[in-house]
Amino acid sequence: MIRIVLVDDQELVRAGLRALAESEGDIVVVGEAADGLAGVSRVRELRPDVVLMDIRMPRLDGLAATRQIVADPALAGTRVLVLTTFDEDEHVFEAVRSGAAGYLLKDVAPAELRRAVRVVAAGDALLDPAVTATVLRAVAAAPAPRAGADDRLAALTEREREVLQQLGRGLTNDEIAAELYLSPATARTYVSRLLAKLGARDRAALVILAYETGLVRTP
Repeated sequence: MIRIVLVDDQELVRAGLRALAESEGDIVVVGEAADGLAGVSRVRELRPDVVLMDIRMPRLDGLAATRQIVADPALAGTRVLVLTTFDEDEHVFEAVRSGAAGYLLKDVAPAELRRAVRVVAAGDALLDPAVTATVLRAVAAAPAPRAGADDRLAALTEREREVLQQLGRGLTNDEIAAELYLSPATARTYVSRLLAKLGARDRAALVILAYETGLVRTP
């Protein structure tokens, strides 16, 4: 059973999300909050697997709340899935940079919402296809890579760099395996090794690193 907390300032939206999330029996809503401050408190109390987080809320917005959750060592097992009506570049990019494991627009289909919860609960990253290009545009327009970013890549083997490149292209583990002629299990091992070597929380962080360091470039 996947345990989730809903954080959204609209009660009607929370009610709808609860009904959609719980409709197939493997996801249960264990708590709700109407703003980011209360959301962080509820998450610390309940330690859910996934948080469905709105962005624009009173007292504390969803991006700041996400940063607090991600920075809390006690919540290392909790993933944040940002769910919002907004798809402006700065919101999408900042959500991923804040540590969100996924970003979906609120017009997503019910089945896709449930799939997204399952994906991030399993430890993968997920971006709505409609906003993936927005993230890449923001990365491409970002300032030059941070000092030390290339040093981190220097510690990677040639094969690890190849896997990171494919991650940056948005490929799944199975697609990486096919592209690089690896077994799916070996591809998963390489991804796990990259997370450890680069100190990345999740795949979304690896994708950003691939672009920031120039290992992958937007067309």
